[in-house]
Amino acid sequence: MSTKSGRILRFLALSVSGIAAMAHAQVPAPSTTSAAPEYVRQAPKGAPNIVLVLLDDVGFGAPSTFGGPAQTTTLDRLARDGLRYNRFHTTAICSPTRASLLTGRNPHAAGVGAVMNSSDARPGYSGFQGKDTATIATILRENGYATGAFGKWHQTPDWELTQAGPFDRWPTGEGFDTFYGFQGGETDQFNPTLYQGTAPVMRPAGDNYHLTEDLANRAVNWLHTVRTSGPGRPFFLYFATGGIHAPIQVPKEWIDKYRGQFDQGWDKLREEVFARQKKLGVIPANTKLTPRPAELPAWDSLTPEQKRFSSRLMESYAAYLAHTDAQVGKLVDDLKANGEFDNTLFIYVVGDNGASAEGGLEGSLDYMGRLTGISPAPDAKAFAREGEIGGPSTYAHINSAWAWASDAPFQWTKAVASHLGGTRNAMVLSWPTRIEREGGMRSQFGHVNDIVPTILEVIGIPTPAEVDGVPQKPMNGVSLAYTFNDPKAPERHSTQYFEVFGHRSIYHEGWMASAFHSRYPWTVSADNGRPFEEDKWELYDLRTDFSQSRDLAAKNPKKLEELKALFTAEASANQVLPLGGQAPGKGTLPDPSGGRESIDYRQGDIGVPEVALPRMFSLSWTMRATIDTTDRARGVVAALGGTDAGMALYLDGDGRPKFTYRLFDVKTVDLVGPGPLTPGKHSIQVDFDYVGGGYGKGGTLKMAVDDQPVSSDRIPATPYLFSIHETFGVGLDTGAPVGRYPADARLGYPIEGAKIGRVTIRVR
Repeated sequence: MSTKSGRILRFLALSVSGIAAMAHAQVPAPSTTSAAPEYVRQAPKGAPNIVLVLLDDVGFGAPSTFGGPAQTTTLDRLARDGLRYNRFHTTAICSPTRASLLTGRNPHAAGVGAVMNSSDARPGYSGFQGKDTATIATILRENGYATGAFGKWHQTPDWELTQAGPFDRWPTGEGFDTFYGFQGGETDQFNPTLYQGTAPVMRPAGDNYHLTEDLANRAVNWLHTVRTSGPGRPFFLYFATGGIHAPIQVPKEWIDKYRGQFDQGWDKLREEVFARQKKLGVIPANTKLTPRPAELPAWDSLTPEQKRFSSRLMESYAAYLAHTDAQVGKLVDDLKANGEFDNTLFIYVVGDNGASAEGGLEGSLDYMGRLTGISPAPDAKAFAREGEIGGPSTYAHINSAWAWASDAPFQWTKAVASHLGGTRNAMVLSWPTRIEREGGMRSQFGHVNDIVPTILEVIGIPTPAEVDGVPQKPMNGVSLAYTFNDPKAPERHSTQYFEVFGHRSIYHEGWMASAFHSRYPWTVSADNGRPFEEDKWELYDLRTDFSQSRDLAAKNPKKLEELKALFTAEASANQVLPLGGQAPGKGTLPDPSGGRESIDYRQGDIGVPEVALPRMFSLSWTMRATIDTTDRARGVVAALGGTDAGMALYLDGDGRPKFTYRLFDVKTVDLVGPGPLTPGKHSIQVDFDYVGGGYGKGGTLKMAVDDQPVSSDRIPATPYLFSIHETFGVGLDTGAPVGRYPADARLGYPIEGAKIGRVTIRVR
């Protein structure tokens, strides 16, 4: 017998033996239930798709759908197909609204009672969202949904933002299959700091880029992927734009549409918005227009130059909102083109809080410089640059009074949780399959924490008592599904507290008690130290006073005391207390830098948050780079910050060392080497010698090449941070360009023709 024949016979014998063994094995009986195996995640039959849109920093009176000056045609379309909600509320500030929106809990109960960059060690303000408050994305993914997040996140604590992780509180750790967007409270719209999943990425190359357009295109592409690769699988799309948070940056052709439309000023604009709101029926006919706070200037008190500058700011602001809304329209168009719109619950929340007054009383060409206390009020130098407003060379923001006008008819603005100008936001909800009479208005009290219960109810998923083995905190929101087909249904969300920066209020069965604390929303300082017990409480009957215009505290002190006691009870139950300062015995939050005074970085280290670097504020420091060059060396050695503020060490197009330091709109320093680096090993060092004498003072910048001094200059001040969103990188500038790079530079001006040994940052 040949060797080949023997192998065949042994194979047949083994096969017969295997078949016999299979015949004697026990075969499980077919399942008698229709439930899918555990490894198959299956949504309930007929489950709708969910699209949740959240804009940023939009006042109730800004979109045209609610009487505003910005043409929001997508919101208009959805309102005709669905419902407008005119008593819907946010938390009055960014991160808390997002945490509440995605978990169905009160923000402090989720650990996110403060915006991420002002968190502290109190449990309700730490920015650390526990797994006992699972997001709607986590719940839906476990129930068969594809989940995608595009845009702003701003819910990851500072100490978890580095590429070392952990990534539990990044979008992909909070239930989203995919994420494309940014982490901070804001980003440059023309040159954003972006992440794909958890990895830092560059924006797509090319001219005429804008982030909101990119986000919409990415979201539409993801929907296509879900359709082709997961047929029949419903999706949850969370689309959270950077618009219209500062910086105001929008294509010029959109700004041109609004030229001259705000020359009448904010006092007149607010009256115009109010009149349109009544005509549209988005506010009751007996609503009163609340007066301008005494702290805000009258339009007529401005000089002609200030008026022109301020008008340009508002033109760009309105254009920014219109442009943002148009990108949301791409999602609607895609759903309709693919026959999915009718069975999609489309929730469009127009702002995570009221309009932002952070641009200051005079407005700003560089609002981060204003917030840090470094940039001066706009002057002749700024007025001469008014044509740049809205473009990539500015970081502009509107005057505080424009924000107040955009919050018509309410008092105050973003961050003031005591009053409706901070918490009342427009919302439109569409679902043609289930909403019987489209185009209606709903006036039941609603809150962002109602969105998750609404989604769960309409899909038919019970609120989970446990997620991934972790017992869950109860949800605080109430489903709004009862309002879909009954405009007069009694409201079910009867009690809700609000608190931001000590501003606080409590809503209960139509009444609201409000206490404005000590921080004006346009001031740089967080608090003037006024004791909370000295705050004045006001009382409003919102059943007859839509705009919170008549304080009834003196007439009904008993009701006020009842509501104050209720606020204390709700605050105690939701980790709101203590209201100010660090919680006793709780210590401090983790330091992303680990308290190190010197850190070595190497080529390829990118996406390093500024807070993870050695702390350079009000200290002398040294940045030293070692580099091995060829005769074609060019590109970024190290960069931190962006076009408005930051620093970059780089080789120009000729290979000559340069260091650019941008101090907002105050001063830009350029230190330049004597000539191109010769091929071989070199060192480039930049020293900052702090002048001392207090915080935020200036000093001298000095550059040396191969330990030989070559250039120096002085800066008048130092910022606490260059940016809350830009990052540090070696060999690449990942966000808005800091340096004066060559015109032919590739995006990010990556290092070429050289190898960076290391870059050391050391404080001294």
